[in-house]
Amino acid sequence: MNLSKIYEKAPAKINLILDVLRKRDDGFHEVEMIMTMVDLADRLEMEELPRDQILLSSQVGFIPLDEKNLAFQAAKLIKERYGVKRGVYIHLDKQIPVAAGLAGGSSDAAATLRGLNRLWNLELSTDELEVLGAELGSDVPFCIRGGTALARGRGEKLQTIPSPPQCWVILAKPPINVSTADVYGKFRVNDVKEHPSIPNMLNALSRQSFPDMCASLGNVLENVTLNRYPEVRQIKDCMIKAGADGVLMSGSGPTVFGLVSKEVKVARVYNGLRGFCKEVYVVRMLT
Repeated sequence: MNLSKIYEKAPAKINLILDVLRKRDDGFHEVEMIMTMVDLADRLEMEELPRDQILLSSQVGFIPLDEKNLAFQAAKLIKERYGVKRGVYIHLDKQIPVAAGLAGGSSDAAATLRGLNRLWNLELSTDELEVLGAELGSDVPFCIRGGTALARGRGEKLQTIPSPPQCWVILAKPPINVSTADVYGKFRVNDVKEHPSIPNMLNALSRQSFPDMCASLGNVLENVTLNRYPEVRQIKDCMIKAGADGVLMSGSGPTVFGLVSKEVKVARVYNGLRGFCKEVYVVRMLT
C-alpha cells in the first residue's frame, strides 16, 4: 500500500526517576530511569518528494531545519541504511518547548523513523527501529516504543512497565535553555547523598498508588541544575507551595512538572506559576 502522506504524533516524556550510577568508558553515563509520556506533542506530516532529498519545515522560526535537527538526522539515517533513493518533505508542527528536558527532539526523531518506515514500506519491527534510534540519541528508543518504561544502560535498554495512575501533569518551563551535556558534565556521582528507589517506584506503579508514586519521584541531576539556575528552584518551590502532590525536574531541566490528582488543585498550581513563568502547560498522562 503506497501512502503518499503520513502523520505521526511525537509526545513529550517526563522522568519519574532519573538516576546516574557512574561515568562509562565510552563517555556516556550509566543510568536507570523510569519514563512515561504526557499529552503534549509535536505533530509531523511526511510526504514523498519526486526528487531524492530531505526537506524539513516548521512553523517556529528558532529551530534548525538541517542536519542539526534530529528529525532530519533520522530521515537521513533510515534513507542511507536501507538504500532508499526517494525524497521526503517533513513538516514539523512544534508544540513541545525546545531544550526543556522533555525529549522533544528525540520524540521528533522517533516519529520520523516510525513514519518513514510506513511511508517507504520498509516493514521494520519496533525492535529494529529502536536499535536505529539508539544511534541518534539515548532517549530515541524509548520515544519509539512509547508507554512507560524502565531504561538502563545509557537509556537504550528498555523494559515496559505498568503506566502511572491517571492524573494531571502541570509542566512549567522558565525562559532559559539548559544544555544536557553541560549538566552531565558538572554532575558528580559521589555528590549524590541519596539515590531514588527504582523498586519503590515499580511497586507504586504496579499497585497504581498515586501517593506512593509521588513519594518515590527522584532525579539526581536536579541539584546540579537547581544550583546553577535559581529560576528552576523558584518554580519547584512555587509548585510545592501551591499544593502539587509530587514535584520534580524532568531530565536535565529546566522544565519542572507537578503531579496533581484532583482537578480542583490544578487551577491553584497553574495560577501560582503564571505570575513568573509564561510557558505553563496542563496535560494528562498518556496511559
